[in-house]
Amino acid sequence: MQISISFGSDQSPLEEKVTYVREAERLGVHSVWSVEGWGRDAITPLAYLAGQTERILLGTAIMQISARVPAMTAMTALGMAAISNDRFLLGLGVSGPAIVEGLHGSRFSEPLTRLRETVAIIQQALAGEKVAYTGRHHQIPLPGGQGKAIRLGEPPRDVPIYLASLGPRSLRFTGEIAQGWIGTSFIPEYGEGLIDEIRTGASRAGRSLADIDIHVGAATVAFGDDADVLAEPLRMGRAFTLGGMGTAETNFYNDAYARAGYADTAAEVQSLWLAGRRDEAAAAVPLTMIKQNNLLGDDNQIRERLQAFAAAGVTSLKVLPTGSTLAHRLETLGRLMDIVHDLEEP
Repeated sequence: MQISISFGSDQSPLEEKVTYVREAERLGVHSVWSVEGWGRDAITPLAYLAGQTERILLGTAIMQISARVPAMTAMTALGMAAISNDRFLLGLGVSGPAIVEGLHGSRFSEPLTRLRETVAIIQQALAGEKVAYTGRHHQIPLPGGQGKAIRLGEPPRDVPIYLASLGPRSLRFTGEIAQGWIGTSFIPEYGEGLIDEIRTGASRAGRSLADIDIHVGAATVAFGDDADVLAEPLRMGRAFTLGGMGTAETNFYNDAYARAGYADTAAEVQSLWLAGRRDEAAAAVPLTMIKQNNLLGDDNQIRERLQAFAAAGVTSLKVLPTGSTLAHRLETLGRLMDIVHDLEEP
């Protein structure tokens, strides 16, 4: 299994973040992924890291399709691939109504149709074709105007496309066209329902699941003798995911946990969170739920969870090592990588 990390949007010094990525590269970490929500954009940190690293792959998790027109996304992907010696992974997603309507000023309507059209246009551009597309949301060139179909000036490149998806139809689309899946809210014991949809989409397109990097995370990593104690501080974050990541009507993460056997918990936590009773919402999150998709405990417990992710079909796992200092976080990451390497040995 490949291990990846996030290039976070926290307030730690840039030099410290870069050191973390460089050391992760030395330890054998496969890729580093930027975060794009309502803080930094996804590309600027990776463009900087391209000049600070040599081997680690650089991915966006995610570039929001509502924030850019498809042609600009393709131009940015080609630019990133060029300056990184083809280490760039283009992760795309639809985000959600809270950001799309609240920040970007676009209606969150027909998100899958928009994603399909966006990907089709990007694929044309990356392949070196003239960009020409007529869809429900994108018409290029604009009819009745002075524009014409244009081929981008950058040479074509094979840029892997990863899609962040959770709904059944979006998962099937991921299986049809993507080189990778960016999965969240993933519990290995209930992962088959998600991965089955990707497998179905792949089969429809004459592909197999082996053609797709099943990349999930982020899993908090903490070593200790008592996994319950390590899980306790993560309750509030999980409550925010269930209750605050989206709206009362649209919360893809809540839906995913509901499909994973936690429907009652997901509904209760969301109701408490939206009512402003956040401490109660956090207390309603079962520790078992947290322990299932994080890496908490001693070496044996963490080894067992890694094996559970692998058995569920996960090929890449994004991790968030804990620690009060950079040295401590790197120690946690190094200890995890030792376990991963041990599991890889015959």
